[in-house]
Amino acid sequence: MKKIFIALVAVILLSAGVRAESGAKSSAGWVTAEPAAPVSIAAGKSTTATLRFRVADGYHINSNKPKSELLIPTELKLEAPAGVRISAVSYPEGSEFALSFDPTEKLSVYSGEFVVTAKLSAVRSAAAGSYPLNGVLSYQACNDRACFPPKKLPVSLEVRIAAR
Repeated sequence: MKKIFIALVAVILLSAGVRAESGAKSSAGWVTAEPAAPVSIAAGKSTTATLRFRVADGYHINSNKPKSELLIPTELKLEAPAGVRISAVSYPEGSEFALSFDPTEKLSVYSGEFVVTAKLSAVRSAAAGSYPLNGVLSYQACNDRACFPPKKLPVSLEVRIAAR
């Protein structure tokens, strides 16, 4: 019964969000990425890249592990340049959030600032140089009355591979 209720709420919020989007904050402003600092790696070694995001005031997005399979998780997908491997992407825990119309149902969300990290390694044979690492943060923004269509935010950072 609880799953049916959550599904119904998600459908109502999504359809309300589609209608309300024209009067809502621009979709480009719901989540922004801070410019990422370049990451340096020696061939054969590893390091951690840090990506910082900000959710606009008054909005939230589902965490990477929402409490229901019916909710869209926030996910960062990265495309590694040649010679670089991505072994893990780590997300923060979400904060509990309750909608005003159902304070008993807790959601796991990100609001304000949050950080996602990625473990990078350079293969031993990687050529020294500077390479772009590009990716996309997929998310669904909501406020306390509506959810809006899912969006994708492009992200990038520079990976500098040092000579061995």
